[in-house]
Amino acid sequence: MILGVVGLLIALSQSPAPTPAVEDPLVGLWATEVTFGPALRGELSLIRDGSSWRATLANAETTFPRDGDAVRFTFPGNFGGFRGALGKGERAITGFWLQPSGMTQDPNDPGGSGQPFASPLVLKRIARSVWRGTVEPLEERFTLYLKIFRDPSGSLLAAFRNPDQGSTGGATQFRVTREGESVEFRAGSDPAREIRHTATFVASPDRIRIHWPDVGRTLDLTRATPAQTAAFFPRAPGAPPYRYAKPPATGDGWSTAPARDAGMDEAVLARLVQRLADADPSIRRPALIHSLLVARRGKLVLEEYFFGFDRERRHDIRSAGKTFGSVLLGAAMMRGAKVGPETPVYGLLAGAGPFANPDPRKERITVAHLMTHTSGLACDDNDDASPGNEMTMQSQKGQPDWWKYTLDLPQAHDPGARYAYCSANSNLVGAVLEAATGAPLPELFERTVARPLDFGRYYWNLMPTGDGYLGGGAFLRPRDLLKVGQAYLDGGVWRGRRIVDASWVVRSTKPYVQISPATTGLDRERFPEFYGEGEDAWAWHLNRLRSGERTYREYEASGNGGQLLMVIPELELVVVFTAGNYGQGGIWGRFRDTIVPQEIIPAIGR
Repeated sequence: MILGVVGLLIALSQSPAPTPAVEDPLVGLWATEVTFGPALRGELSLIRDGSSWRATLANAETTFPRDGDAVRFTFPGNFGGFRGALGKGERAITGFWLQPSGMTQDPNDPGGSGQPFASPLVLKRIARSVWRGTVEPLEERFTLYLKIFRDPSGSLLAAFRNPDQGSTGGATQFRVTREGESVEFRAGSDPAREIRHTATFVASPDRIRIHWPDVGRTLDLTRATPAQTAAFFPRAPGAPPYRYAKPPATGDGWSTAPARDAGMDEAVLARLVQRLADADPSIRRPALIHSLLVARRGKLVLEEYFFGFDRERRHDIRSAGKTFGSVLLGAAMMRGAKVGPETPVYGLLAGAGPFANPDPRKERITVAHLMTHTSGLACDDNDDASPGNEMTMQSQKGQPDWWKYTLDLPQAHDPGARYAYCSANSNLVGAVLEAATGAPLPELFERTVARPLDFGRYYWNLMPTGDGYLGGGAFLRPRDLLKVGQAYLDGGVWRGRRIVDASWVVRSTKPYVQISPATTGLDRERFPEFYGEGEDAWAWHLNRLRSGERTYREYEASGNGGQLLMVIPELELVVVFTAGNYGQGGIWGRFRDTIVPQEIIPAIGR
């Protein structure tokens, strides 16, 4: 018997070990990055020769006639242009580089990189009749990540992620099946509404080839490089534990300080940042926070970036840009422009008439109605059938002047009677400002806001006509957006420069409209699909934040995806988030409702 057992043990010891299961070759992180342009960048030279000018940039060249001090041209092929003026003494030509519209388009929100942009540009004289400056256009790139992994049951799942525009393929997670080279990604439980993408897996070298509708082309995803892997996660895998550090002073106007000097607990802030850094972006409803900045008592005390973003990378602020309409109106009024919240819109813009759909109620629409989304025009961004819906307005080709398009809309309700979120109304504030000041919108913004606030380079959205768009957008540095909130917290002043009157800060952030089922006309079942109950001021959103046993008043500029500028006056606190949760208000709303009251305000010493 003993010999039999020994023999069995010897036989088992000589048997080959079980072969480990081979993992599916799809599992892992895949990535691709496509750069579309723009084609023109680098040194722009202008040479004046008698009665004409010659402009050269890269391999583009054009000539155009002199027109006093005005300098305007477009390179052939619509590759870009310039709009500016020769200054006194002819030392510089100051204006804007005009970047043509891009090739990518965000499916969740119109605008973004699909619109043209204006960015400030100064050309300095380097020789007699020669001026030169550097064109730095907004990069048009599209990065797509694909993580394929197994759930606890062993099934293959996939998550597509795009940090710039939130292009996820229509769902945050997909089921994955493969037969040979054919790969299918499916999402949804209802077969009639199932979302499906088909791809091809090609081995040696490994790649996944898939047609991606948001860029209108077929993409080849390959195994992610270490650099790409680092940018897929909030922070690079294997990074050491986060340690709080005072933000650096960069010469942009911000005074920085350790959080403890501003009465905040650095350990509490560090725990928050570490939690954000540890987040898994492939879960079904991830919080994709790109930046978090905190200023207290006038000092920048926290500045952290995630997913490959940094302080110099300009971020699309989406509808947070609507609030600039209120800021610009206050700035224009302070400088003596004959305009205000009570100004009748159609009277001021009568020169753009005659208007379609005449209605006597239109004469009662004021600028305040535009800023509170209560104009009564047939314009509702939450209703695809509304003629004033932002996507409808921007996709139609019959009227390139979106101001005129809006003024021509039918009147659906009495002014002030109904709340309907309407980007076209906010954009029309731009027409009012231009008519009242005589300045193009980007020029007005540069002169009254960007320059006094020490902004770095930024990119302002344009309409097809070349006029500035005020319905949302603009790409700028998060540190610069934070300055707007700090200036308002300080009564309209930034570093001794007054942006708006202190009285305007108070007036423009008071509640003027209730957002409720009654004011929107929605029943209580449908209302939460589009809104939360609350109040709006003049292009500022108002909230009450509950933290512990206290409630704090807050006003904010907010945009799709989690672009938030929050001001909490009682705590001398300003917070900025930028993020990529486009079309996911239930997620990015928690930045304000949960992170700030539960993790940032508790860091303030009592």
